[in-house]
Amino acid sequence: MVGGMTDNPLLTPSPLPFQLPPFGTLTEQHYRPALDRGMAEQLAEIEAITGNPEAPSFENTLVALERSGELLLRVLAVFDNQTSADSTDGVLELDTEYRPKLAAHSDAIHLDAALFARIDAVHRQREELGLDAESRRLLERRHQGFVRAGAQLPPAEQQRLRELNAELAVAASTFAQQLRDANAAGALLVDSPEQLDGLSEGELAAAAENARELGQDGRYALSLVNFTSQPALAKLTDRELRRQLLEQTLARGLADNGPLAARVAALRAERAALFGHPSHAAYVVAEQTAGSVAAVTGLLGRLVPATVANVEQELARLAAAAEQDGVTDFGPHDVAFYAERVRRTEYQLDTNELRPYHELERVLKDGVFHAAGLVYGVSFTERTDLVGYHADTRVFEVRDADGGPLGLFLADFFARPSKRGGAWMDELVTQSGLLGRPAVVYNNLNITKPAPGRPALLSIDEVRTLFHEFGHALHGLFSDVRYPGLAGTRVPRDFVEFPSQVNEMWLAWPEVRANYARHHETGEPLPAELLERLDAAEGFGQGLRMAEVLAATLLDWAWHTLPAGELVEDVEEFEGRVLEEAGLALPAVPPRYRTGYFSHLFVGDYSAGYYSYLWSEVLDADTVEWFKGNGRSLRESGEVFRRELLARGDSVPAMDAYRAVLGREPRVEPLLVRRGLLPA
Repeated sequence: MVGGMTDNPLLTPSPLPFQLPPFGTLTEQHYRPALDRGMAEQLAEIEAITGNPEAPSFENTLVALERSGELLLRVLAVFDNQTSADSTDGVLELDTEYRPKLAAHSDAIHLDAALFARIDAVHRQREELGLDAESRRLLERRHQGFVRAGAQLPPAEQQRLRELNAELAVAASTFAQQLRDANAAGALLVDSPEQLDGLSEGELAAAAENARELGQDGRYALSLVNFTSQPALAKLTDRELRRQLLEQTLARGLADNGPLAARVAALRAERAALFGHPSHAAYVVAEQTAGSVAAVTGLLGRLVPATVANVEQELARLAAAAEQDGVTDFGPHDVAFYAERVRRTEYQLDTNELRPYHELERVLKDGVFHAAGLVYGVSFTERTDLVGYHADTRVFEVRDADGGPLGLFLADFFARPSKRGGAWMDELVTQSGLLGRPAVVYNNLNITKPAPGRPALLSIDEVRTLFHEFGHALHGLFSDVRYPGLAGTRVPRDFVEFPSQVNEMWLAWPEVRANYARHHETGEPLPAELLERLDAAEGFGQGLRMAEVLAATLLDWAWHTLPAGELVEDVEEFEGRVLEEAGLALPAVPPRYRTGYFSHLFVGDYSAGYYSYLWSEVLDADTVEWFKGNGRSLRESGEVFRRELLARGDSVPAMDAYRAVLGREPRVEPLLVRRGLLPA
């Protein structure tokens, strides 16, 4: 029978190359029995560990634990992918049903007293075991993980922890579904192309296609991207339409997800208190490279005054440009439009001029892949014989410099109603020497799909996102560790963005840019004078961009530094007060994310961690300077970066890997110069 135990392709390892999941034969009906059996099998494996009559050892406890849950992890990799990249009502219902079950399953393992007793016994003997460095690291990380998951709490507090984890799991699923509905409802519908003056012919065609998919044939729809600054705000000449678009953007999710977010923050604070921490942020950051709330607060405080000074100067320039059009009530819906006007008039740069030179296929193969070849020696071959999880998904085999197989990379670039917003990387198969597996990773973006027969022409920000997410993909592909729990991107949250941000540098690397930035019709390279104008304009708007990210970071930090027992009743008032007290209350520059659609925090695992983008950028900016001036060739530098950092995953402390590359502690000055907060 369909979905039964005998014909379910999830129940056995995939026979496809690199154990790529057999998407061609999967149906929704396969998930439930596979999830149930996966959890049951892992609990049986845990019982075998705890019931082992032999004394606890690294092999019979820690290695056995690493081997456990193979089926469940295989199913979850596929299921989590579908819930985010190609969801259906049926899959989302399963997600709502199984999130609390999976949270309870995790608690059943981490709060298993017999299992922790064995881990603890091995941990106490760690000095006498003669473990190699990676095994010692696994032991320490697993012991710490169980402690942080509640293994040492008294029974009553463990029970409350189970209840909190279950409620938080349901809340995350609810937030995601409500946001999906809010994004769909927030799409701006118009009746005529004249109302969309400023958009290109291709963008109009895409808007018509968006409307058709929403059942509004003959109209035009501007679907909302996940963050605040909608791309159309920079182009629409109709001020009223811009105002309406921004209002719908800022309001989405607030009515339903606002109170839910407040509840989530209160639950997290209560959970942190069980572990003796004054806030969720304190609990989270204790395991990050930042190390303390004070360190993060200090960085944010250092950035605010200089950012505000930059913003005020930039806004004055924009308001002056708006006055030339007779606009005397300059508002937030005008910022992006007049920023584009200033680029055109003062820098003679229309960013639309750049799109014809950034066709998706060329950027991918002659830019992103080409850079990876130059720096790391890897190559990519499309496998049209392998099926991805959606018709838009493409599969590439990755080979190392010596020609040996490295893994698979799946690319899924286009937006669709069934995909959540934003851009991300994840794994379908995690690299492991212990299990003899290379990695299978994927990137998801939300580029507007062009009308049939038209090329996908990217903005410079979309090009940057493509390079960024591929940096995460390389982090997973280059992983070379024994234990899967230490592989790839399983590093501290405030370190994981660092390699991906470094990978953005190749966008503008002259040899790389010359290879991919070519006109999609003529093949002519990006004109030198246009490139000069682009470089000249690069510093403009840094204050605005920094303020958006910094404001979102401050909101995250404020939600998660709340003490236990405090519930926010008015979310809008809370947001306003946080930014006012931080000195970043800039009505013309809303946060990159507001609470109602801040899925990083309330669906993903970036709670009290959104600062990691700025924290990682400190490391990134410093590393870019290292690549440019360490005296090695590009290829030699790439090998050092790969060997000492990308390949190591969490098998060494993150900052030890950083110091192994640069030979010193990080410097913040390169970031301040990049962001226009210090003179070059």
